[in-house]
Amino acid sequence: MARYHIETYGCTSNRGESRAIERRLRDGGHRPVDSADAADVAILNTCTVVETTEDNMLRRARELSDETADLIVTGCMALAQGTAFEEADVDATVVGWDEVPEAVANGECPTTTPDTDPVLDGVIGILPIARGCMSDCSYCITKFATGRIDSPSIETNVERARELVEAGASEIRITGQDTGVYGLDQGERWLPALLREICAIEGEFRVRVGMANPWGVHAVREELAQTFAECEKLYNFLHVPVQSGSDDVLADMRRQHTVAEFREVVETFDRTLADWTLATDFVVGFPTETEEDFEQSMALLETVAPETVNITRFSKRPGTDAAEMKGLGGTVKKERSKAMTDRKQAVVGAAHEALVGAHRDVLAVEPGKHDSVQAFDDAYHQIVIPDAAARGIEPGDRVTVEVTDHNTLYAFGEPV
Repeated sequence: MARYHIETYGCTSNRGESRAIERRLRDGGHRPVDSADAADVAILNTCTVVETTEDNMLRRARELSDETADLIVTGCMALAQGTAFEEADVDATVVGWDEVPEAVANGECPTTTPDTDPVLDGVIGILPIARGCMSDCSYCITKFATGRIDSPSIETNVERARELVEAGASEIRITGQDTGVYGLDQGERWLPALLREICAIEGEFRVRVGMANPWGVHAVREELAQTFAECEKLYNFLHVPVQSGSDDVLADMRRQHTVAEFREVVETFDRTLADWTLATDFVVGFPTETEEDFEQSMALLETVAPETVNITRFSKRPGTDAAEMKGLGGTVKKERSKAMTDRKQAVVGAAHEALVGAHRDVLAVEPGKHDSVQAFDDAYHQIVIPDAAARGIEPGDRVTVEVTDHNTLYAFGEPV
């Protein structure tokens, strides 16, 4: 969980992008603060309309980098003149709008709302199934805020899901610090049973499972994969953050899983499901990560070929054990982050390129940019439908589309 401060410059479109970023940050448990010096991370959403504006953006970026531990720069100037910040010796992570929430995460588990109550946002129902986790990662500050896992009963969560469906949810997003260990505080692993019961609720809706650490999933991988295969309401999507391709680094991170166990989870889902989406995370530049360790992460990225990849440069969080370790230095972290991001673009781009020409049944779930709507198919591929209002398509609608193009991060589809 990070405290963030966001500043937005420029047009109404930029302000809309910032609202979308903040919504995703809040969904992940991050909390806004009023000033950069009180934040773990500052976000500068930039404008680049004239030279004076560019100068002002660079000046403000320098100020923010002095006021906060981490600075993320996004927006028009980041996209059009991203190298300008490095050339001006500004210590910042420069990313596109869609990549900001992952850059903020620092590899940590998401948190849920303080009271873990369900929330209906448009047609999306957000269902936190538990609070806390069973991990003790050496770099994570979230555990200090949430503690050990506290799992409400299956019956309680099913009733909450039913209320969301009755309130109009077309998609239920199951969230938590680590959904894979739900029930472990009671000596059992309840996630497969919970998913089956939620999918048995009457109504037209889909279910997406949120982040689950590999060690929690590994113990129930066969049962969980079979649950996905048998429950049509479940998106065939799994987010299992591996964080490193090196067992040595994973041990220093205290991640509780090995690379082989992560691979076994992926292989089980590959064997059970014909079409599914793997999402994973990598932290680059952990203090003990050698060049060989980093190359092992790069090799793992290529061999498992996830379709969604979140890459984070390691950042020290106060009070964590990793904060006491001698760091690698900003240049090394920046170079490794760029190298992995380039490799990610190739891997993810190839996955989306393979979709072009296919027909997909999708569920529209939320408005996108420039009158588009964001939709997802059975395997949770994100497919953007342009000119949605003119076509009479709105969140909650089910549409068949032909995938016509992609921009690496997501695909574009035309109704057929």
